This record gives sequence, C-alpha cells and structure tokens, in this order.
Amino acid sequence: MGLILWILFGLIVGWIANTIMDVHGKGFFKNLIIGLIGSAIGGWIGDLIDFGPIGTFTLSGFIFAVIGAIILIWLLRKLRV
Repeated sequence: MGLILWILFGLIVGWIANTIMDVHGKGFFKNLIIGLIGSAIGGWIGDLIDFGPIGTFTLSGFIFAVIGAIILIWLLRKLRV
C-alpha cells in the first residue's frame, strides 16, 4: 500500500509542478517521474536546511516535493531536455 501512495504522491506533485511551470502535454509517466525525482530533490533540500521530517506525508513534505519538482523542470528547461 505504501508504494501505491508514493506513486500517487509523485503523480500529484508532478502535475502541480507542471501546472505551475506551464508545461502541457507531458503525460502520465513524465508527471510521475518529475514528481518522484522532484520529491527526492525537495527532501534533500529540506534535509540540508534541517527543516524536519520531509520524507513523510506532511504538508511541509508536500511543499518541498513541489518545490523540488519545480526546480527539476527549471533545470530540464535550461538543459533543453
């Protein structure tokens, strides 16, 4: 059940980040990948600034995951991937 929750979390985070960054037509799997990798980036950033439990399903974890996904989309745009 935990894996399913993480996949849903990644999809939601990826969709929100793509919506904020005005990215259209990326599809299910790209939203999932962006959400999961972005969540890892956001967790790493939260850990660097010692924000607290980022790896859990909390509001702060969700916010850092979205921030991480936005950073990932920005980096991919800069690299033109």
